[in-house]
Amino acid sequence: MDQSLYEKIGGEEAIAKVVDYFYNELVLKEESVAAFFKHTDIEKQIVHQTKFISFALGGPSHYSGRSMAKAHQGMNIQPSHFESIATHLHDALAHFHIAESDIEVVLHKVASLKDDIVKK
Repeated sequence: MDQSLYEKIGGEEAIAKVVDYFYNELVLKEESVAAFFKHTDIEKQIVHQTKFISFALGGPSHYSGRSMAKAHQGMNIQPSHFESIATHLHDALAHFHIAESDIEVVLHKVASLKDDIVKK
Protein backbone atom coordinates (compact mmCIF):
# COMPACT_ATOMS: atom_id res chain seq x y z
CA MET A 1 0.00 0.00 0.00
CA ASP A 2 1.32 3.43 -0.94
CA GLN A 3 1.98 6.01 1.73
CA SER A 4 -0.01 9.22 1.58
CA LEU A 5 2.02 12.35 1.02
CA TYR A 6 1.07 13.28 4.60
CA GLU A 7 2.83 10.14 5.88
CA LYS A 8 5.74 10.47 3.48
CA ILE A 9 6.50 14.02 4.65
CA GLY A 10 6.41 12.95 8.29
CA GLY A 11 2.87 13.58 9.47
CA GLU A 12 1.42 16.48 11.40
CA GLU A 13 4.55 17.14 13.46
CA ALA A 14 6.67 17.66 10.34
CA ILE A 15 3.96 19.71 8.64
CA ALA A 16 3.68 21.92 11.73
CA LYS A 17 7.41 22.70 11.49
CA VAL A 18 7.07 23.56 7.80
CA VAL A 19 4.05 25.80 8.46
CA ASP A 20 5.76 27.58 11.37
CA TYR A 21 8.83 28.26 9.21
CA PHE A 22 6.59 29.27 6.28
CA TYR A 23 4.87 32.01 8.30
CA ASN A 24 7.53 33.19 10.72
CA GLU A 25 10.58 33.05 8.48
CA LEU A 26 9.12 33.74 5.05
CA VAL A 27 5.59 35.13 4.76
CA LEU A 28 5.67 37.58 7.65
CA LYS A 29 9.02 38.94 6.44
CA GLU A 30 7.69 39.84 2.98
CA GLU A 31 5.90 43.16 3.14
CA SER A 32 3.62 42.53 0.14
CA VAL A 33 1.96 39.51 1.76
CA ALA A 34 2.59 40.11 5.48
CA ALA A 35 -0.10 42.80 5.43
CA PHE A 36 -2.77 40.12 4.91
CA PHE A 37 -1.88 38.75 8.35
CA LYS A 38 -1.69 42.09 10.18
CA HIS A 39 -4.71 41.33 12.39
CA THR A 40 -4.23 37.57 12.53
CA ASP A 41 -3.35 35.55 15.62
CA ILE A 42 -0.41 33.89 13.89
CA GLU A 43 -0.10 31.01 16.37
CA LYS A 44 -3.76 30.15 15.81
CA GLN A 45 -3.21 30.50 12.05
CA ILE A 46 -0.28 28.08 12.19
CA VAL A 47 -2.38 25.46 13.99
CA HIS A 48 -5.26 25.98 11.56
CA GLN A 49 -3.01 25.83 8.48
CA THR A 50 -1.22 22.73 9.78
CA LYS A 51 -4.57 20.93 10.04
CA PHE A 52 -5.63 22.11 6.59
CA ILE A 53 -2.39 21.04 4.90
CA SER A 54 -2.38 17.73 6.79
CA PHE A 55 -5.91 17.02 5.56
CA ALA A 56 -5.08 18.13 1.99
CA LEU A 57 -2.11 15.75 1.87
CA GLY A 58 -4.09 12.71 2.97
CA GLY A 59 -3.82 12.99 6.74
CA PRO A 60 -6.60 12.85 9.31
CA SER A 61 -9.65 14.94 8.52
CA HIS A 62 -9.46 17.31 11.49
CA TYR A 63 -9.88 20.39 9.30
CA SER A 64 -13.21 22.07 9.89
CA GLY A 65 -12.51 25.60 8.69
CA ARG A 66 -14.31 27.72 6.14
CA SER A 67 -14.05 27.03 2.44
CA MET A 68 -11.17 28.70 0.62
CA ALA A 69 -13.57 31.08 -1.13
CA LYS A 70 -15.18 32.16 2.16
CA ALA A 71 -11.87 32.45 4.02
CA HIS A 72 -10.42 34.77 1.36
CA GLN A 73 -13.55 36.74 0.49
CA GLY A 74 -12.95 40.49 0.36
CA MET A 75 -9.19 40.22 0.75
CA ASN A 76 -8.43 41.34 -2.83
CA ILE A 77 -5.62 38.83 -3.20
CA GLN A 78 -3.90 39.35 -6.53
CA PRO A 79 -2.17 36.69 -8.64
CA SER A 80 1.23 38.09 -7.56
CA HIS A 81 0.31 37.55 -3.89
CA PHE A 82 -0.78 33.99 -4.62
CA GLU A 83 2.49 33.31 -6.44
CA SER A 84 4.53 34.75 -3.56
CA ILE A 85 2.76 32.48 -1.09
CA ALA A 86 3.28 29.46 -3.35
CA THR A 87 6.98 30.31 -3.64
CA HIS A 88 7.26 30.60 0.14
CA LEU A 89 5.54 27.25 0.55
CA HIS A 90 7.98 25.71 -1.92
CA ASP A 91 10.92 27.23 -0.04
CA ALA A 92 9.61 26.12 3.36
CA LEU A 93 9.19 22.53 2.16
CA ALA A 94 12.64 22.59 0.53
CA HIS A 95 14.14 23.95 3.76
CA PHE A 96 13.03 20.74 5.46
CA HIS A 97 14.48 18.58 2.67
CA ILE A 98 11.19 17.47 1.15
CA ALA A 99 11.81 15.91 -2.26
CA GLU A 100 11.18 18.23 -5.20
CA SER A 101 8.76 15.71 -6.71
CA ASP A 102 6.69 15.82 -3.50
CA ILE A 103 6.86 19.62 -3.40
CA GLU A 104 5.46 19.66 -6.92
CA VAL A 105 2.49 17.56 -5.78
CA VAL A 106 1.84 19.96 -2.88
CA LEU A 107 2.08 23.01 -5.14
CA HIS A 108 -0.26 21.39 -7.66
CA LYS A 109 -2.84 20.95 -4.89
CA VAL A 110 -2.37 24.58 -3.87
CA ALA A 111 -2.69 25.74 -7.49
CA SER A 112 -6.05 23.98 -7.73
CA LEU A 113 -7.35 26.42 -5.08
CA LYS A 114 -6.24 29.57 -6.88
CA ASP A 115 -9.66 30.43 -8.32
CA ASP A 116 -11.16 30.33 -4.82
CA ILE A 117 -8.47 32.58 -3.35
CA VAL A 118 -7.51 35.22 -5.90
CA LYS A 119 -9.60 38.45 -6.12
CA LYS A 120 -12.37 37.33 -3.79
